[in-house]
Amino acid sequence: MDLSLSDLGDGLSSESQSEEETCQDKELVAAIMKRRAPPPLITTAVWERYYFADCEIKIKESTEFYGAVVWPSALVLCHFLETNQDKYNLADKNLIEIGAGTGLVSIVTSILGARVLSTDMPEVLGNLRYNLTRNTRGRCRHEPVVKELTWGVDLEEKFPRSSTHFHYIMAADVVYSHPFLEELLATFDHLCEDNTVIFWTMRFRFDKENKFVDRFQTLFDLELIYDLPSMKIKLYKAMRRKVGTETNRVE
Repeated sequence: MDLSLSDLGDGLSSESQSEEETCQDKELVAAIMKRRAPPPLITTAVWERYYFADCEIKIKESTEFYGAVVWPSALVLCHFLETNQDKYNLADKNLIEIGAGTGLVSIVTSILGARVLSTDMPEVLGNLRYNLTRNTRGRCRHEPVVKELTWGVDLEEKFPRSSTHFHYIMAADVVYSHPFLEELLATFDHLCEDNTVIFWTMRFRFDKENKFVDRFQTLFDLELIYDLPSMKIKLYKAMRRKVGTETNRVE
């Protein structure tokens, strides 16, 4: 098959673009992973140490619950929020984190000035509250609040739309192989107003994640902020889709 100069040029351009994207991915991942420091060799507690917003953050983990460890998606979200404060200023903004787990995202957003409501299942709230108290006391203008939130359950009773208003919703690695994806979508839908901004990081593991992204886009406009193939993580920004507008599908 004969190739024209333009065909060769397109091929070289695609290859060059791919190499550039790979390099950018590696550089960004390296910057993100530098935020985590190894714990001391001798310690009586299971904890991890991170650096965000000019603060050392110590997180106590638990191997008893899936949500009680720090997943890489949380680091990606925290890095983005800290390095984009000029565009997304969290100071004095009402913010809720769903599936907060160990609380790293809630801690960082509190330090960045937000009024944070940190939520998760009842069994992880004790460890979540401990980490928030330990890492935000004396560092924040607004003390973060911890509250139980079981996705899809008693949403109007616990978070009445008439009095619950959030500028931002944060979610890190809340989509995985669990049977509550419809309840999670209902929770996003209930908490999100027309002007609420959702930041959502997600590690792609199975086809179920892709299907959730499709379902999510029936209600929300989605914008891809970061794509980190080496971590299999994507960071999305979302807002409620305006009635009557067409959806530009994001993978």
